[in-house]
Amino acid sequence: MRLDKLLTAAGLTRAQAKRAVAEGRARVNGEVARDAGLRVDGMQVLLDGRPVTEPGEVYWMLHKPAGVLTAVRDAREKTAFALLPEDVRRREPSPIGRLDRDVTGLLLFTTHGELLHRLISPRYAVEKVYIARVEGTPDASDAETLAAGVAFSDFTARPARLEVLEEGLVRLTVTEGRYHEVKRLLAAVGHPVLSLAREAMGGVQLDADLDAGEGRPLSDDEIARLFRAAQLDAEQNDHP
Repeated sequence: MRLDKLLTAAGLTRAQAKRAVAEGRARVNGEVARDAGLRVDGMQVLLDGRPVTEPGEVYWMLHKPAGVLTAVRDAREKTAFALLPEDVRRREPSPIGRLDRDVTGLLLFTTHGELLHRLISPRYAVEKVYIARVEGTPDASDAETLAAGVAFSDFTARPARLEVLEEGLVRLTVTEGRYHEVKRLLAAVGHPVLSLAREAMGGVQLDADLDAGEGRPLSDDEIARLFRAAQLDAEQNDHP
């Protein structure tokens, strides 16, 4: 971790962290540090003589509303990142996958790089579950088509599992999460998407008590589910 990022994680703003380093208030292994970008992993860091310890990883659930981008920042548009609490934003977690502007539902954030990589990599086949309002109502033959994998011009989708919940409402489970994949799959069987929400990912379900725009930290059990889905050892979880 960089020195300035460690100081921001400890409660300073980015500007305050850089100023503290420039003023010589930070020491690394007993020496005054003047480089805010210095890597300090495993080193003793003091700020104004007090120890600064690296916090645990961030694991956060957000109920993404429609109309916001899955981005850390954008000069013109509202972002999902801006909906996170300030203390979480300071840790600079990344979204685990992306949802289109019009797609709502479960959006996870983490600072754990390997977990993030595995959860979005097709190699690990992590399940992503969506609820879609569609034109018409799919039938058994549509489910069979999706279960066999659909060939597009740019890729062949892996088998997807379709469940009809009611007239015009379906649940679709995929294991890739390619760009617009859910919308393209349902359009391919003649049922274009009217609205779309992500319900679950890696065994973690969107908390029904969260209104659109609200979020909360993941529970230990939810974090463990993500690690299992990503085929990662639980000991690699640095959650405090």
